[in-house]
Amino acid sequence: MRDRLYLALFKTFRWIVIHTPPKVKSLLIRALARLIYLADRKHRNIAMVNLDLAFGEELSDGQKKDIIKKTYENLLFNLADFVQNQGITEEELLGKVEFVNSHIVKEALDSGRPVVFVTAHYGNWELLPLATAAKFGPLTGVGRPLDSKVMDEILKANREQFDIKMVPKKGAMRELMKALKQGRAVGLLVDQNTAENEGLLVSFFGKEARHTPAAALLALRMDAVIIPAFITTEDHRRYKIEYYPPLEFEKEGEKEERILKNVQAQADITEKAIRKKPEEWFWLHKRWKNRYEEFYGRDVWR
Repeated sequence: MRDRLYLALFKTFRWIVIHTPPKVKSLLIRALARLIYLADRKHRNIAMVNLDLAFGEELSDGQKKDIIKKTYENLLFNLADFVQNQGITEEELLGKVEFVNSHIVKEALDSGRPVVFVTAHYGNWELLPLATAAKFGPLTGVGRPLDSKVMDEILKANREQFDIKMVPKKGAMRELMKALKQGRAVGLLVDQNTAENEGLLVSFFGKEARHTPAAALLALRMDAVIIPAFITTEDHRRYKIEYYPPLEFEKEGEKEERILKNVQAQADITEKAIRKKPEEWFWLHKRWKNRYEEFYGRDVWR
């Protein structure tokens, strides 16, 4: 029953996206995003806690609320783009994306070393791997299946275009190492909270946070190049993917210390990207839960 409801809602949204003129579609998406923003007090509060932790008094309450509103808009525009990307051709896909510093990726691939991309739930993060794979070649990522089987099938079909392969989180390291050995690049989202036994403590916006060491471990074991990549947009029609210089390991020092420094570098570059356009990050997730769980139990909406 629930799957039928999800499918009906998705098909309705898909029809609107496909058949509505662009300007009208944008107005409808913004209006729907505002309604969800007003109704979803729980996640509004989570976002405000996150913004308080990240920016403190650097931003006013009004600025923080504007960021949260745009976060909801970004999610719905991403969903609309997701719909439009189903069955998209390589020419159509690459036509709406500008690649910045693509020479960084080309040089890494030409070097013969495996490549690991790291990114965040930032901008249109579902589009980033599609465009990267379409331009540079096969890619393997990690994804948790959705609870709804029918929606998971739709999501997987979209994600696995252009020779992308998704593997489940359980046993992922083995599959990712296998992919790198086969000459496939790997893409990882590294910005969310992890369990205490799964993540390393880093400084993120000046606060302690758990960060996955997966990319660092892969790079160390496979002598892989870690390339940060982030996607942004100004109008939700055209997108810009920027690749950053590789995060190389220090040559000397204890293994654990070298891993931690690399993971901290991943957190630093992610923070740098978010500070440029904070409205494009996914603020609705309890990013600092592992260290500041009590904050999320407070009602800080104002």
